[in-house]
Amino acid sequence: MIKRRSFAKLKEVYPMPHLLDIQMKSFEEFLQRDIKIEERAPIGLQEAFIEIFPIESFDKRFRLEFVSYTLGKPKYSIEECRRRGMTFASPLRANLRLITPTDVKVQEVYFGELPLMTPTASFIINGDERVVVSQLQRSPGVCFEDEQHPTGKKIFYARIIPYRGAWLEFKYDLNEVLLAYVDRRRSFPATQLLRIIGFSTDEDIKQAFGGAEIPEVANTLKKDFTKNKEEALIDFYRKMRPTEPVTLEAAEDLFFRLFFDPKRYDLSRAGRFILNRKLGMDVSLEKRIIDAEMIIKVVKYLVGLKSGEGEIDDIDHLGNRRIKSVGELVQNQARIGLARLERSIRERLAILTDADAVMIYHLINSKLFSSQIRDFFSRSQLSQFMDQVNPLAELTHKRRLSALGPGGLSRERAGFEVRDIHQSHYGRICPIETPEGPNIGLIASLTTYARVNDLGYIESPYRKVDEGRVTKRIDYITADFEQDKTVAQANSILDEDGYFQEKDVTCRFKGDFPKLAPKKVDYMDVSPKQLVSLAASLIPFLEHDDANRALMGSNMQRQAVPLLNAERPFVGTDMELKAAIDSGAVVVSEEDGVVKAVDAKHIVVNSKVYDLRKFKRSNANTCVNQKPIVKLGQKVKAGEVIADGIGTKDGELALGRNLLVAFMPWRGFNFEDAILISEKVVKEDAYTSIHIEEFEVEARETRLGNEEITRDIPNVSEEALKNLDENGIIRLGAEVEAGDILVGKVTPKTESELSPEERLLRAIFGEKAGDVRDTSLTLPPGIEGVVIDVQVFSRKERGRKTKEDKKKELGAIKEIKSYYAQEIEYIQEEKINKLAAMLGISKSKVLGADLDANEEAKHAAKFFDEQIRELAQEEAQEAEKVKRGDELAPGVLKKVVVYVATKRKLAVGDKMAGRHGNKGVIAKILPEEDMPFLADGTPVELVLNPLGVPSRMNVGQILETHLGWAAKILGLHVATPVFDGASEAEIKEMLKKAGLPTHGKVDVYDGYSGLKFDQKATVGYIYMLKLIHLVDEKIHARSIGPYSLVTQQPLGGKAQFGGQRFGEMEVWALEAYGAAFALQEMLTVKSDDVAGRTRIYEAIVKGEQRLTPGTPESFNVLVKELQGLGLDVKMEKQK
Repeated sequence: MIKRRSFAKLKEVYPMPHLLDIQMKSFEEFLQRDIKIEERAPIGLQEAFIEIFPIESFDKRFRLEFVSYTLGKPKYSIEECRRRGMTFASPLRANLRLITPTDVKVQEVYFGELPLMTPTASFIINGDERVVVSQLQRSPGVCFEDEQHPTGKKIFYARIIPYRGAWLEFKYDLNEVLLAYVDRRRSFPATQLLRIIGFSTDEDIKQAFGGAEIPEVANTLKKDFTKNKEEALIDFYRKMRPTEPVTLEAAEDLFFRLFFDPKRYDLSRAGRFILNRKLGMDVSLEKRIIDAEMIIKVVKYLVGLKSGEGEIDDIDHLGNRRIKSVGELVQNQARIGLARLERSIRERLAILTDADAVMIYHLINSKLFSSQIRDFFSRSQLSQFMDQVNPLAELTHKRRLSALGPGGLSRERAGFEVRDIHQSHYGRICPIETPEGPNIGLIASLTTYARVNDLGYIESPYRKVDEGRVTKRIDYITADFEQDKTVAQANSILDEDGYFQEKDVTCRFKGDFPKLAPKKVDYMDVSPKQLVSLAASLIPFLEHDDANRALMGSNMQRQAVPLLNAERPFVGTDMELKAAIDSGAVVVSEEDGVVKAVDAKHIVVNSKVYDLRKFKRSNANTCVNQKPIVKLGQKVKAGEVIADGIGTKDGELALGRNLLVAFMPWRGFNFEDAILISEKVVKEDAYTSIHIEEFEVEARETRLGNEEITRDIPNVSEEALKNLDENGIIRLGAEVEAGDILVGKVTPKTESELSPEERLLRAIFGEKAGDVRDTSLTLPPGIEGVVIDVQVFSRKERGRKTKEDKKKELGAIKEIKSYYAQEIEYIQEEKINKLAAMLGISKSKVLGADLDANEEAKHAAKFFDEQIRELAQEEAQEAEKVKRGDELAPGVLKKVVVYVATKRKLAVGDKMAGRHGNKGVIAKILPEEDMPFLADGTPVELVLNPLGVPSRMNVGQILETHLGWAAKILGLHVATPVFDGASEAEIKEMLKKAGLPTHGKVDVYDGYSGLKFDQKATVGYIYMLKLIHLVDEKIHARSIGPYSLVTQQPLGGKAQFGGQRFGEMEVWALEAYGAAFALQEMLTVKSDDVAGRTRIYEAIVKGEQRLTPGTPESFNVLVKELQGLGLDVKMEKQK
């Protein structure tokens, strides 16, 4: 791997954490899979079980207790789940104990399948790869706020927000009386609540506040007509349940259920942490319900706010917002599922008569639990179809933070403040990367160094500063802890011993930037990269780009299509390698060793076999393909890249190509950001990408008989069937275009589909075999390509195997056996080599050697034998799957999936972009000889409009162009990290070294005339990406297609084979020209005039030129809607 020449001035003092930790760690903590059963902490799934169990029957005779849970092995591998459309999940079983009056039973019960995370932090649900996005939510705990009353008076209020349960709010009214609200509904004097929780008399309440006369408390006592706990409880019940009869027991029970029942009220550890911090308490984080001391402190703080003590909370501060990661989100669903199960178990226990005969699994309806989990993964707003255009898109999707979703904000409700950048985001949430449009600011990205702590708060690493000296200690701190600390910039100048060299150091303190003496500094940033996200950190010279364009740049890198021949950028930022490795796109060696075998599909290092993914389809229809970059016999280190994947080159992220660019206008073709590109780029397949489309067809059971996949299709020529095999399925490697048959299928005809003549013949001669219609799978319009894979899934019915089926089965089993035999052979060889080295004997003597004397060798042999045993088990399971056949949905007899690969060359209309938000559409592909050329005759490959730079203020692209040219000539790849990159002087130095003018401008000649242009132009190398918005996928035409049922207007969009909307403004345009007939035609016969549509068709067929429009259907809809409102609207002819 070639190292980049870095312009960074700062050394890396702390390694960047793994970029998928936010997902992986959260899910590992939820499952606690590798932790012994007895050592599991009460978190995640364990906590969900502990909270719901034990379950007692209503009469307290039976008690069902939770003992432990286990997770079995998944039924199918990850790759198989993708192929078969299954969910990658593990069977969850729980050990439960039933205690009856006469007996104690323990039994293992199956609870359903629990989806597992893949090694790249995604989930495979019904064959689709999905990601669970982390949610950014308001933290539980206490918050103090103020609002302006219409009278102009400032009113303070406090809210105690639990993780789940009733909100409790304290608020002043205009008469300085303190009121308490439960769930924002009923209000009552706050002293009433104090009476209920233990301060029964007026004197007790005064004593709780230190015995001093507090006006607000005195006012509230005057308003409170209850005098003791019982009266307060009864009044509370009356207000909360106005229609129900009042009893003291019912009131006590209601209050207990609202605030003291752990099953209904939970502050959570995070909530208790906020309360402790805000109110200066020191209570265990495990105490998660309300207590008297807390209420008193909240009221005292609120009283203090009126007199100017304390401060109100900023709800947009990251100290008051926390992250719900995947583990917690799934845990909440597990709790809901178990709570539903609890109700059903109670009901079943209530009808138990014979306690001895009952089995525990009779009490458990596992569907209640498993359906809740399944619904979350397949339907929740936070479980999203993975963005898989390229590795960066995958990584960013997994690191995304969303303020939307259940329990979060909604787009309509979210104001400007929530969306805006906040000082506490520094080093935690990226200020650049967020979508443009309605979700701006609501969806954000985690910064490169940030992590989420066990309470869900985002932490950022800082170097500790002690008495003006920067130490080696690294502290991860939360936003609220940082609030009153002074933090120096990462690029502050230090001497060799770590002391600041400047007298005054620029710092951050409470949103301000003071210059302070070194001794007053508490912390220092770890790296300049720590304030941006991964995508933004991949933009070289980010510091020279306007934020709006940087936002577009980071978003568009995620849309770059992986190319067939990608290149590493000449100008990078040193993040390309980290992004490629952490995304899982490349294959990384797990240990030091030697490459024993290598081919297109496998790499063997020592005894470890790495399988490569070949030409698989991604979620975005791009092609996933891995290829080895190591040679046989090569030595590799642990962590070294051994195979490139999608969108990578030499182990680095490579999403585009380096092109020779000239910034100059060219005959108006690059007006308004249009791009002019050389035909050479197209010829060399520089921007050619492979896209894979998936087509599926099922043969089902119908009322009239079974559908059949066959080559025997009625009324189809032999020419159309030439590429189908004897079963009617297209052969591999066939070149197909729109309309070609991929899979032949026939369906029995219904009686209504037959013509009268056919019905008569059937009545006379009875049923005949040909009563089927053609329902074959054909290639849709706009697609042509090569069939690269065909998957056939069918049920195996016992005793119905043909010779052909048996032959295929034996072939598949033989292939499985040879694959596993090869793997076992590698492990045996590694075992002999290791043992020979340990025992100091030759390899031939290892098999007869006595291992008892050498404990280490004995342990190693046991390890290898265990691996071989596991492989043998896997082999048996695989063979069994082949014999058993495929699992298909009910009513499906056979399923065929065809994959067609399409090669997309660069075309006029394709969207391209640089990394600085400089996007444009290709307007013309010019022959190489017509492109502007340099003094030595080199034609440029790309011409961009110079007017696109000054107003957009993304000067980074110009600096990249200069540095890229120098790097190309010097044969280097350079790295210029964000905020720590090459300076202007260094770029000039590089240009000088390369023998180029230091201003980067040269004479350019016209390709048409050969004459020199008047002005010199900026020329150099720029890294350009081809985006997923390809013209081939956008182009669309409609003749007669589907119409909407209600309005009878054509549908919209390419997927629906829809028309183009002729909207309000288009109508104005025709009105302006007075094109009355064209307009009438548009609004009637071309749209929703049902009768007129058929009449105009007839007129065209007969060659007549008449237009007789009728009433548009949308007018009828309007009339009906008005009638629905009770208005008697009639259409009358004018007399």
